[in-house]
Amino acid sequence: MPTLRSPLHFEVRLHFPQSRRKKRNLKTQFPFQNTQMPPHFPLFFFVFFFLSSFSSSSTRKPLFPCEPPKQNSYQFCNTSLPISSRARSLISHLTLQEKIRQLSNNASAVPRLGIPAYQWWSESLHGLATNGPGVSFNGSIAAAAAFPQVLLMAASFNRSLWSSVASAVAVEARAMYNYGQAGLTFWAPNVNVFRDPRWGRGQETPGEDPMVGSAFAVEFVKGFQGGNGRIESGIGEKIRVLEDDQDDDDGKSGDLMLSACCKHLTAYDLEMWGSFSRYNFNAVITDQDFEDTYQPPFRSCVQQGKASCVMCSYNAVNGVPACAQKDLLAQARDKWGLKGYITSDCDAVATVLEYQHYTKNPEDAVADVLKAGMDINCGTYLLRHTLAAIQQEKVLEEDIDRALINLFSVQIRLGLFDGDPRKGKYGRLGPQDVCTSETKKLALEAARQGIVLLKNDKKFLPLKKDVVSSLAVIGPLADDGTKLGGGYTGVPCSQKSLFDGFRDYVKKTSYAAGCFNVSCYSDEGFDEAINIAKEADYVVVVAGIDLSQETEDHDRVSLLLPGKQMALVSSVAAASKNPVILVLTGGGPLDVLFAEKSPQIASMIWVGYPGQEGGRALAEIIFGDVNPGGRLPMTWYPEAFTNVPMNDMRMRADPSRGYPGRTYRFYTGSRVYAFGQGLSYSNYTYRFLSVPSKLSVSGSFEDAFRENAIHQVGDQLDYIYIDAVPSCDSLRFSVEISTMNVGDMDGAHVVLLFSRPPKVVQGAPEKQLIGFSSVNTISNGSTSTSILVDSCMHLSFANEKGRRVLPLGDHTLFLGDLESTLSIET
Repeated sequence: MPTLRSPLHFEVRLHFPQSRRKKRNLKTQFPFQNTQMPPHFPLFFFVFFFLSSFSSSSTRKPLFPCEPPKQNSYQFCNTSLPISSRARSLISHLTLQEKIRQLSNNASAVPRLGIPAYQWWSESLHGLATNGPGVSFNGSIAAAAAFPQVLLMAASFNRSLWSSVASAVAVEARAMYNYGQAGLTFWAPNVNVFRDPRWGRGQETPGEDPMVGSAFAVEFVKGFQGGNGRIESGIGEKIRVLEDDQDDDDGKSGDLMLSACCKHLTAYDLEMWGSFSRYNFNAVITDQDFEDTYQPPFRSCVQQGKASCVMCSYNAVNGVPACAQKDLLAQARDKWGLKGYITSDCDAVATVLEYQHYTKNPEDAVADVLKAGMDINCGTYLLRHTLAAIQQEKVLEEDIDRALINLFSVQIRLGLFDGDPRKGKYGRLGPQDVCTSETKKLALEAARQGIVLLKNDKKFLPLKKDVVSSLAVIGPLADDGTKLGGGYTGVPCSQKSLFDGFRDYVKKTSYAAGCFNVSCYSDEGFDEAINIAKEADYVVVVAGIDLSQETEDHDRVSLLLPGKQMALVSSVAAASKNPVILVLTGGGPLDVLFAEKSPQIASMIWVGYPGQEGGRALAEIIFGDVNPGGRLPMTWYPEAFTNVPMNDMRMRADPSRGYPGRTYRFYTGSRVYAFGQGLSYSNYTYRFLSVPSKLSVSGSFEDAFRENAIHQVGDQLDYIYIDAVPSCDSLRFSVEISTMNVGDMDGAHVVLLFSRPPKVVQGAPEKQLIGFSSVNTISNGSTSTSILVDSCMHLSFANEKGRRVLPLGDHTLFLGDLESTLSIET
């Protein structure tokens, strides 16, 4: 950590071990880039963060308000009253200063009312993480399950798996809360679209498709916040038993097991590129892209998932900082129906002035975000400047009360004002519910289902255990299990490296790093790697990227393997007796065309960041105990794509300007691997059992024609606006599909149903995913599945004015090589 000096030149040295790294290292924690902080940053800010980082580390149980017999007589403790009444009662007891002290992630205690301090910032992206100060592993619970990073889980295209993982994380989170080691409000999931392959945080997202992002958001939030009755695992049963007495209506005391937060609203997908950083970047977005690419995951997260929090991002959107953009935040609360709070990203209020230069002084920045609808600031900016904003009559006390209503309402829904939480419905959860055998099996299954087989020449894989007498494993990431988690990771229950996984199968397994680290600037270790490759029957080379190449605050500049990794792979492949197996790590796409074309590299597998069970899952796949079934949730672009400016937010291609577009829906250039790419040890064939050939948009269209809601050219009707469709329910249909496993292995298989719309609207997608399902298949047997298609949602897209339209005419539905035409008519 850098040494930071206050205006008094008092040195403050904060030392955090790497595993406890915060949301940003301290160079960017605030996010001012100079080692000497601006003079208006007081010393207490650092002390505040330091102390809050370690609060509750040794506490055996959580502190709570409304503790009998003295503190439970207040009206806000009365569980029979509506939530809004209780929240308003609490606000009425607070002084102005006490109100302001609630506007930070580290909300202050109100001792005279028996209200303890509360830390809003905990992280749970794919397991409990130490990035936020709300989670500590210094206590009775020293570890928690580390599931695969989100991008790899997205590759399973399995809604049930996503929901089960979220539920498992929730059980562990609530158990840690009961032992004073976590909060109840968690800032996950990250549902930004993985727009650019260089983005350092693309690994945290469900990928590039807004439909997949939407589905993941819904499953994660429902599973995490509790009350998701569709979970069938033992973990889901545990939650259901705990929730037998739960009221199904929204807005009831205790109706939330935990609070999930959809982040980062919106168009946040750039860390540091050229002169642009996430703090000063202005995302210029067309209305068309805004409606059908950037916003759908957030809309679904709130509308269908019922998320109780939204986080506004650092960047500006079309000239206005996201946290100060009233229309943007009002869309979440008023149009989507957010019942919860809106938080800034950490220090995103400070960036309104310091980086975006949107206001002239701190008081205006405070006024703009509060009046826009933001409720709480991660950081201390509101603590330090809100009182002055009130004194200057830029902010009213009513503005603060509005924010506090939203904050306290979520806390009440979490049961924080219902007395001792350990006597409540989740109070039995504890260390015995963390790192259970059931949870470890789920982490293993998540890795199995996400890993993607990209190449398998002449059915080289799976290897036969009884014929492999020796194995060489090569690569700087192969023997380091700590690098398998990705961003936002905590302390895993257990951690095996990829090398450890192979040793469980082949006794004579040797290892050489080849490179000293992932950057691989030197070839000094090549000779050792080549020598063990020559001696072994088979060779696995582990290459790719880790958090030194892609992470928060750090984007890549190249899509090639770092440093001399390509040379290492080629040298080892040339020396090996048999073609080698190349295993690729990391989240961001890689240009590995050299390996795809090389006959010396028989197989390629993408493992992403597979979590604590990744080593075992990979070995099971390579040796044939598991049939791979993952599919890429993002396009893998060639290196030439790095010539496309990262700050260009347009999704649609523009051939006249040489702009190729982005993501499989609009990209017109060459690909290394396509969205949805993924092989198996089995072949699969499809058959449509039932699919409609015609849909009629029925109803009266007089008003629609009068309001120009139907577009017509001559006698031809081109499209109808979605908001003018008389009944979207009547346009829902199911596609029944038979999947035949033509192979000798059972296995999970992902069915991806796409649509190619008629070209009646400028900027129509090349194709778009309209449904997916993960099915369990048996060898040489068929399995049926049904995909529900909502035409208004799945067959529509936005026109140039940002209004959703349903094209009329022939839509081509296709599944692999199988096609069917669906005609939509009025």
